Amino acid sequence: MITSTVPVLASLNLAESEAFYSLKLGFTALLHAPDYLIMARDGCELHFWLGSDRHVAENTSCYVRGDTRALHADFAARGLVLKPPVEREWGMRELYVIDPHGNLLKFGEPT
Repeated sequence: MITSTVPVLASLNLAESEAFYSLKLGFTALLHAPDYLIMARDGCELHFWLGSDRHVAENTSCYVRGDTRALHADFAARGLVLKPPVEREWGMRELYVIDPHGNLLKFGEPT
């Protein structure tokens, strides 16, 4: 009965979040309200709520399944500087992105 999950991340500034996720990660804004933002790419949605405590964002992460090598190349072509994907001992290849407010996005795929 469950069809999907949608991470809801903290944003200290929704305009900054929208710019980062669109320009650097290739997402498109579906909704930009005064206190809420919805971004989407390739069938994946990320939601953001407006907060004022950076500590919340810095202690939040989400896991996104995808082709980590292709995503790394795409993000790098968009000017994002990040380490290449790593193969983890739990059988996943992972790519890590930290957004401007401290949220950790873990992109992963089976090795």
